[in-house]
Amino acid sequence: MASLLQLPADDSVLLRITHSNLKTFSTDARFSLESTVEAVKDKLWKKCGTSVASMRLELYDDTGVKLSDITDNTRPLGFYSPLDGFRLHVIDLDPSSVTSGGWLEDTSLVEKYKISDEAYDKLDGTYRKFKEKLGPRSSSVQEKMDDSYMEDISANIKVGDRCEVDPGAKRGIVKFVGRADTLAPGFWVGIQYDEPLGKHNGMVKGTRFFDCPPLHGAMVRPDKVKVGDYPERDPFEEEDEI
Repeated sequence: MASLLQLPADDSVLLRITHSNLKTFSTDARFSLESTVEAVKDKLWKKCGTSVASMRLELYDDTGVKLSDITDNTRPLGFYSPLDGFRLHVIDLDPSSVTSGGWLEDTSLVEKYKISDEAYDKLDGTYRKFKEKLGPRSSSVQEKMDDSYMEDISANIKVGDRCEVDPGAKRGIVKFVGRADTLAPGFWVGIQYDEPLGKHNGMVKGTRFFDCPPLHGAMVRPDKVKVGDYPERDPFEEEDEI
């Protein structure tokens, strides 16, 4: 009797991630079922900022029903039988965590440093003095950056495209393409990075360009963006052993 080809079962699961302190944080991440809970926490730390030692995990099904507390760091994730579409909720137990207080999501809560014009004029090496040295030449640079600056490059970039951004070969998804009057003339591209490598949550200088988790957003010029087959990097593929 001819033997049947046995294909290995998929040993990974795609989960929705939420966070106790970050109300707008919600992202999908794929995990190996063979990874220990501690390894899963380490991957989540890179996404949300909560340390492994201060992290508690809860597993919910796709209807919102809590299934279990994931408490044993030594067990494999598969022990808790998660399925695609289930939700992994991160609870930050550290009251002094960087995620607490809401300032990662609302920058108005962050105290801003202010300096008077008189004190600023006394400083050396400031941008204001640099512009004064340039004189009339700086205006010619601004003239070149009109409303159509880099429009031709941005025509090949669409919202929803996977991309890689230089410098650093940071990967993510395109969330915005267009003019941004609050930044500078010309076209800009809004990126949601896969990892917390950005500077904001899609709001820049009081203007909401797109929505993304805190520290995952960036606004860059189109010439820094390459679109194509750039899947999210999986740290489990980069390590020989965990």
